[in-house]
Order: sequence, then structure tokens, then C-alpha cells
Amino acid sequence: MKVILLGTGDAIGTPKIGCHCPTCQDALDGGPSQRLRFSVLVEGPEGKVLVDTSPDLRCQMISHGLDHVDAVIWTHAHYDHYAGFGDFHRVQNHVPVYGLKDTLEYILQYLGFLKPVRNEVMPLEPFELAGLEFTLFPVNHPPLKESVGVMIRQGARKVVITGDTNEDIPEASQDIIRDADLMIIDAIVPPGINLVKHLNARQAAELARRLGAREVVFTHISHMFPPHEEAVKEWPLGVDGMEFLI
Repeated sequence: MKVILLGTGDAIGTPKIGCHCPTCQDALDGGPSQRLRFSVLVEGPEGKVLVDTSPDLRCQMISHGLDHVDAVIWTHAHYDHYAGFGDFHRVQNHVPVYGLKDTLEYILQYLGFLKPVRNEVMPLEPFELAGLEFTLFPVNHPPLKESVGVMIRQGARKVVITGDTNEDIPEASQDIIRDADLMIIDAIVPPGINLVKHLNARQAAELARRLGAREVVFTHISHMFPPHEEAVKEWPLGVDGMEFLI
């Protein structure tokens, strides 16, 4: 399978509007600190699946030559993870969408005019898409009551996208995501900043190590990190457009 990080930014992206911190200035100058909002494209032998639909989805689809997808998975009902779905208007009709029941209920109040094909998924129960096996596993992203990560299998190969989460991931979820070949993990801020609903870089690195991930890349990254070329010397920060063959 191929995994492409379409966007590695947090809810506001980098540069933050009106900010001229060193990281935002690097982004404004065209440097590698530029980050669109979060989306991941997963390509299997039978199609393409989007994990979350960034508010920057139109730009992401154009820059990657993506004219259709075979399915969308939503991890949770925060706008930076679903709002770009509206960009399928007059592009693709009745896109199949997958997620937990309450997540779909919330998002489709806003996006139901596109008449997607709704598919409710039960947590921890595998389902097939694009020739791959997907499993949505509960994570903890307060104050939301319902938020998930995504585990993807192709044969013996395993990719984990943690989704937005803090350290308090249920044991049942930890059991199924151990020993991933690739873990794409939420790491919104540098160490020393502790947030209720996200991991910082040290917490993300420790969680990935404890769960035995063979390769780790950080995503959902804020402008609070140093400029990318400096930060990446210490932390495995992803960049927009990064690709993995698993």
C-alpha cells in the first residue's frame, strides 16, 4: 500500500494567520514549515481511501492529481477533519463515507447536501476497502465522547494512524495497534507543553516506542515547534506530501 500525508498541520495550519513567529515566517517565505490541515491518502490495490477531509482538501487533491476517491473515513467530528468534504461538490457524487454512528450524525448535519453513501462502522470491527483491511479503534480526545484512530492491514503489513488523541488510549485499542510497520501519530506541540486533548512530541515518541512501532512520523503539527529544518533534527516531523510504501 501507499500512504501519502496530504496535510500535516493542526486546526489552524502553518503559517497561522497574522503570526510572524520564526516557524510561521519560514512558512510565509516558502520554507518547509508550511503545513496544510490534516488528511491522509491510503492507496490499496483496489482503490484510494481518504482518512479525514481537511479544509484544504481542494488544494491537496489538485496538487496530487487526485480526481476521485473510493471512500472517506472520518476519525472524529472536529471541523479541521471534515470541513473539506464540501469540495466534492460537482466533482464526485455520492462518495461512500465511513465512521462511527455519532460522528456521522454530526458531520452529515452540515454535509448531507452532498448525499454521501453512509456506512456506520463499529469500533474494533475490521472492514474491507480498496483491497485493504481497516479497523477503527477508540482513542481519547476530550471533550469529544467519540474519536478514533485507524489501523490498516495488507497481509502482514500494518499502518496505524492514531487520530487526535492524548495518552489515555484504551487497552483494547493498544492491543490491536502494537508492532505497526508505520505509526502516523498526533504530536501537536514540543515537549514541555502538556495539553488535555493531544500528545506532545515526547509523549508521542514514548507511546510509539512502548507500542513497538517500527517507523514513526509525527503529524497534526502546530506552529509552536521550531522551524522545520531545526525541529526535524530532534523529532520525526512529517511534511506535506510525504509518501510511504508499506
